[in-house]
Amino acid sequence: MADSGAERAFIGSFTSEGGRGIVLAALDPDSGALTATGVVEAVDPSYLALGLAAGGPVLYAVSETEPGAVTAHDIAAPVPRPLGAPVPVDGDHPTHLSLSRGHLLTANYGSGSVSVLPLADDGTPRPPATVLRHRGSGPHPDRQRAPHAHQVLPDPSGRWVLAVDLGTDAVRVLALDPATGALTVHAETALPPGTGPRHLAFHPSGRHAYVLGELRPVVTVCRWDAAAGALEPVAEVPLFPDGVEGPVSPSAPVVSPDGRFLWAAERGTDTIVVLALDATGERAHVVTSVPCGGRWPRDLVLGPTGTRLYAANQHSGDVTWFDLDTATGVPRRAGSLAVPAASTVLFA
Repeated sequence: MADSGAERAFIGSFTSEGGRGIVLAALDPDSGALTATGVVEAVDPSYLALGLAAGGPVLYAVSETEPGAVTAHDIAAPVPRPLGAPVPVDGDHPTHLSLSRGHLLTANYGSGSVSVLPLADDGTPRPPATVLRHRGSGPHPDRQRAPHAHQVLPDPSGRWVLAVDLGTDAVRVLALDPATGALTVHAETALPPGTGPRHLAFHPSGRHAYVLGELRPVVTVCRWDAAAGALEPVAEVPLFPDGVEGPVSPSAPVVSPDGRFLWAAERGTDTIVVLALDATGERAHVVTSVPCGGRWPRDLVLGPTGTRLYAANQHSGDVTWFDLDTATGVPRRAGSLAVPAASTVLFA
């Protein structure tokens, strides 16, 4: 969750589909409404991340292209300033990035790898120090012929990095050496064949994680042991207990700041599925689902106060926001902003 003092948003959009790059938007803290204020030039910025360098906050973006790259912008001033030229990640079609221990990490979907880029003092990325290539495959004839790293993020303790691989039905626990940028596999958690894990989200306690399947619409509840670096699946919760007609394609899980709810965006049905979590975070059940406000919700994020959800609806070209019922967790549509080919939202 972003700082509650955030007053602006950065919205990624696919330029290959008519998007404008990174759209800047002002945030109304009372209503949650977004108003577009400008554009930052970028190529297919499908995911964004926020870092802090010596000069202030830095906005990072992947270019989901072949070959892939990352860009960095100093956003301390009202008008973002690029920090050098795009830096190749030595991988194809990066879909996610995050920061850990002085490095920028990217999940490269096309090449099934994770890249580690050291950061200069001013936040500028340097060429990769390590590119860790995954191995394996899965049963899906089209989507799992090879590894497809889809997400890479540090765990809440900051000791480990987790890489979610859709192509191999696995989540890898990785160790990052901050001195050299070397990345090594510490452990690997296998999920049922054909799950196609896309993204995971941690419970605020740091003791559980929820892995969202893209090829099978399920949430896998896992225990997380930060001391051992161990991820253990304990339950599987279908997003549609009674089934659903037609193809489905879950995209993004989000956990409430108080740990009571989990929301999952689902692109095949254009919905947001609401799940309730028990006090331990180990049990989950589906409460209901609501329309996402558009078509193909690629990303779902909490607003700065944790009381609103924002869906980046790629195919309808909008970011829709929802007020959250504090008792039930059910989102209620409150407004939208037109953003062609919207891919993700980041508050800063």
